[in-house]
Amino acid sequence: MDGKERLRRYLEQRRETGERELVLDAMTVDDVMRIVGARPAARPGSATAPSPVSARDPQTRPPARPPAEPEIPGVASGDWRAVLAAADRDVAIPRITEPAPVQPPPRSAARRPASPPAPPRRDAIAAETTPATPSGGALWPAGIAVGEASHELFGGPLSAHQTLDDLARVIAKCTSCPLYGTATHPVPGEGSPAAQLVCVGEAPGATEDATGRPFVGPAGKLLDKILGAIQLAREDAFICNVLKHRPPGNRNPLPSEVAACSPYLVRQLELIRPRAILAFGTFAAQTLLQTPLTIGKLRGAVHRYYGVPLIVTYHPAALLRNPAWKRPTWEDVQYARRILDGTGL
Repeated sequence: MDGKERLRRYLEQRRETGERELVLDAMTVDDVMRIVGARPAARPGSATAPSPVSARDPQTRPPARPPAEPEIPGVASGDWRAVLAAADRDVAIPRITEPAPVQPPPRSAARRPASPPAPPRRDAIAAETTPATPSGGALWPAGIAVGEASHELFGGPLSAHQTLDDLARVIAKCTSCPLYGTATHPVPGEGSPAAQLVCVGEAPGATEDATGRPFVGPAGKLLDKILGAIQLAREDAFICNVLKHRPPGNRNPLPSEVAACSPYLVRQLELIRPRAILAFGTFAAQTLLQTPLTIGKLRGAVHRYYGVPLIVTYHPAALLRNPAWKRPTWEDVQYARRILDGTGL
């Protein structure tokens, strides 16, 4: 992987976590040059500066830069990665630790024969390879609360619509924002009207716009596996987006578009009355919780959206680009499972 590709991936990860600024003050010039793939200019008189002879004579040229480290291959199936694997894109990033510095033995022990290394403990291996069960672990702290649990729209414009199908027909005719004019199909959402879990994304993409269904394509297949990992079928949950029509070119939604669509989402939650919400991705989390905080700061807490516990995690599409985020996503959805089971609050 060359320097430019490394920098591109780094910037994509920063954008996925909601970061808009890049601070390089803590890095040396040589480190930044190395990231972008540029070789630092040698200082005059330094040991790395090529002599006039070495610049002309190929026999005395300095050795070429070592090749980049190869990509780390995927791990064997049988652990959490197999559950959340994306087709042909599952690349595991194992934890790498620096070896401890070798200390010289004390004089009194210098002539003692070395003892054989102790075999690894079974419980240590299990702790490293097996994720925590949904029924165990400490309770997460309380996060942001939006709205009140007693909120009802009995007197509002959507209060007359008592079923999800009825509400979907209203969404199909919605002209509250200009998105209806550029979209092919509305995407109100789908799933069980008695779902215990509601999954909320940002907005429909190209495939969703063409089919009228939420979370289809590679990201949707990964979402199905995520739900399967906590013993839920797609039909058992309700899956939707903040926006019900696709923004042109998958651009970020405008505040006016969010304001126009939010009442539909609130009414859907009122009709379903789920036990938990999973907010997938930075935009869905920031929109539902009305905060500019990044996803990294919103994870690991139980928020409330009109009284419903809400867990923030990464979007399945982001996991396809950044497999290292599958582990924290697994932790998030397991805690959502704990809430469904009544052990996470």
